[in-house]
Amino acid sequence: MKKINLKKLLIFIAGIIIAYVVITAISICLYSKVDEKQPADVAVILGAGASDEKVSPVFQERINHGISLYKNKYVKKLIFTGGTGKGNQNSDAYTAMQYAIKQGVPKDDILLEEMSVITQENIKNAKMIMDKNSYHTAILVSDPLHMKRAMLMAKNSKIDCYSSPTPTTKYITLKSTLPFLLREVFFYVGYKIYTMFDYISRLFKSGL
Repeated sequence: MKKINLKKLLIFIAGIIIAYVVITAISICLYSKVDEKQPADVAVILGAGASDEKVSPVFQERINHGISLYKNKYVKKLIFTGGTGKGNQNSDAYTAMQYAIKQGVPKDDILLEEMSVITQENIKNAKMIMDKNSYHTAILVSDPLHMKRAMLMAKNSKIDCYSSPTPTTKYITLKSTLPFLLREVFFYVGYKIYTMFDYISRLFKSGL
């Protein structure tokens, strides 16, 4: 009897996990369609890799969208994010700036975050730049399927921000989209677990 109950319990738990993963995947897909662009102080363009000479195709789409927001007067400044990749001399953010300047964006209207490696660092460091320059609102730019996780991180970093995914993306085919979606589900769930344990840890440290 105990073995049967244990088996049922394990099946029940597995069912809950699978349901949560499926619901999370659906919510990420639905959120990818949300575009909240509106007037803000800056656009924060999340990094996606570059060489010293050229931004990656994925990063280029993000930069192009940021430039569009700037030229259509949604924002006054652009913050490009991304540190220096292995084998590079320049940061991804610097290479993005060079690309944007060639597209007609004045250098004075570009700020660089050059120390990050992952999305959470992109956002945390961009927040520091915003605070230093007294910018209060931001439009967050990334690929559609990346937006839900990025926006959660931005809000946890106390950024008053709006989601604006790229209208075009290099993740078009099922072969390229499905791995990206599964990756986002994995990292989104992982980040939720991380924030939960971090919150509990801070409660214990505060003596509550």
